[in-house]
Amino acid sequence: MKKVRIGVIGIGNMGTAHALSLYHQEIPGAEIAAVADVREERLAWAENNLNGVQLFNNEDDFFQSDGIDAIIIAVPHGAHPRLAAKAFERGLHVLCEKPAGIHTKQVKEMNQKAIESNCVFSMMFNQRTSPLYQKVRDLVRSGELGEVKRINWIITNWYRSQSYYDSGGWRATWEGEGGGVLINQSPHQLDLWQWITGMMPSRIRAFCYFGKNRDIEVEDEVTAFAEYENGATGVFITSTGEAPGTNRLEITGERGKIVVEDSRLTFWRLRVPEPEFNKQFTGGFGEPECWKCEVPVTGKETGHHGILKNFSSAVLHGEPLLAPGEEGLNSLTLSNAMQLSAWTDNWVELPFDGDLYLHHLQENINKSTVNKKDINLTLNVDNTH
Repeated sequence: MKKVRIGVIGIGNMGTAHALSLYHQEIPGAEIAAVADVREERLAWAENNLNGVQLFNNEDDFFQSDGIDAIIIAVPHGAHPRLAAKAFERGLHVLCEKPAGIHTKQVKEMNQKAIESNCVFSMMFNQRTSPLYQKVRDLVRSGELGEVKRINWIITNWYRSQSYYDSGGWRATWEGEGGGVLINQSPHQLDLWQWITGMMPSRIRAFCYFGKNRDIEVEDEVTAFAEYENGATGVFITSTGEAPGTNRLEITGERGKIVVEDSRLTFWRLRVPEPEFNKQFTGGFGEPECWKCEVPVTGKETGHHGILKNFSSAVLHGEPLLAPGEEGLNSLTLSNAMQLSAWTDNWVELPFDGDLYLHHLQENINKSTVNKKDINLTLNVDNTH
C-alpha cells in the first residue's frame, strides 16, 4: 500500500475540513476516496468540490465499497462506537472524532472490537500535538516535578451562545449528545489532564449545573473534585457561559509547580524538594527557595493535520500513535463519572458501574421535553465543538 485510501463519514464542519485536507494532498501518505452523508446539499457540495471522490448517501453502501482502507468518523458521537465497530468488522482502520462515544459501556465494546480486528485505531485528540502540552507532559513524566500533589484546571473559555445551541436539534440534549460541556467542549482538556500525568482518579465528586446559563437540558457549568491513590487531589472547572473565559492549568508536585496560561509555560522550581525541606527545617516560618523559570517551548502545534499524518503513517509504516483510540475511554470515564456524581449527589469510585450510569442517562432522556423529531443521530451532522 503506497497511500491510505480514506473515506469520511459525515461531511459537516469537521468532516468537510478533513475531506478538503485529504483532497488537497496536505496529508502525506493519504488520499480521500469516498464521503458519506444523507443530506443532498452536502453531497452536492462534495460533487462540486471533491472531483473523482465516491459519494454515498447511506452507510451500508459506504462500508461495502472496496475503494477504502480506512475511515474518519465525523458524525454525532452517539454513533461513533457503532460505526467504528462496523468498520473494524470489515478490516478498516479508524480515525474517530472526539469524544469516543456517549457512555463507557459502548466504548469498551468498541475498544474490544478494535483489538480483535488488529486495525489501526486513533482518536482525534489534536491538542496532543501541542509542543506546549508535550513539554508539560515531559516535565511531569520525567520526574522533574517530583510526585504530583495537586492538579487544577480552569477551562471556561468555551463560550457558547444560545444561538449555537439552537443551531441543531441534537445539540445540548440527553438523547442527542448525552451531555453538554463535558462531552462536547471539554473532552480535549479531560484527555490532556490524564495524558499529561498518566494518572486516573480513584474517586470523583462533581457538581454539575444543568441549563444554568442557557436554555438547555444538559450541563453547562461544572466543578469537580478528584482524589488519587497517591494522595494527590485535582479540581476541574468548566463552563460555556463565561466571558471572558480562562484557560489555566496548574500542576503542583514535590519539586514545585507548573503553570500553563496564555500559551506560556512557567515552572516554579524548588531548589530543595518540599518533603526534604520539611524534614530538615527547624525554624518557625520558612519555605524552600524557589526559582521562577520560563520554560522555552519550541515547535508548532500541528493540530488535526498532525493527527491525520500520524494516523496514515501508523497504517503505512507502523508508526506509534500519538492518540491511540483505546485511550478515548479515559476522558469519557472522567466526564461520565462527573455526571453520575451530580445525578446521585455522591462520590463516584473509579471504575464505576456502567449500567448505573446508563440507568440515570436513560432517566434523563425519558424526562426530556425536547422534541424528539428534532434529534438526528444519523451520519448527516458532525460533532464539531
